[in-house]
Amino acid sequence: MTDTKKSAPRGRPRSFDPEAAVATAQQLFHARGFDAVSVADITGSLGINPPSFYAAFGSKQGLYARVLDRYAATAAIPLADLLRDDRPVARSLGAMLESAVRLYASDAEARGCLVVEGTRCEDPEARRAARVFHLAAQERMRRYIADRHPEDAERVTDFMVTTMAGLSAQARDGLGVERLTAIARLAASAIAETLPE
Repeated sequence: MTDTKKSAPRGRPRSFDPEAAVATAQQLFHARGFDAVSVADITGSLGINPPSFYAAFGSKQGLYARVLDRYAATAAIPLADLLRDDRPVARSLGAMLESAVRLYASDAEARGCLVVEGTRCEDPEARRAARVFHLAAQERMRRYIADRHPEDAERVTDFMVTTMAGLSAQARDGLGVERLTAIARLAASAIAETLPE
């Protein structure tokens, strides 16, 4: 008679890829928001146990910081490509709004801006982390506008930030690309009137 029980594999258990884990977590945080995602949700999606999670990321906030870095590098509005010195400021800002629409509405499961929505979360540490990215983008835009329109930089930046927050919220509420684009173009026409070149 033979023993049909399988012996446990020897050696260390198969490890997970932290970068792939950050990508998966990004999708979760983007789709549900920081507050609605638990460590159990994350470990379940990654197929790992809590000790492995804490060893890799330290905390949910530690993972979120990695997610924000990844989002800024791979999925955020490409400011360097859009805020160009070789075309009118208003045209660049209009292109930025239309780029926001495409990004905010491109994924049916994860709509809106991960950073903008993160600035509204209840967790103060996560909110601060998102605000760092949000304020950096805001400042970059303000400096870009101020180079050619210093007297209008603050109010146009405020208008852009408010419009983009509205686009993100409307995208999360399910407004379609066509209507979001119409909003972006209306905002761009107001900016063009304010910043003639």
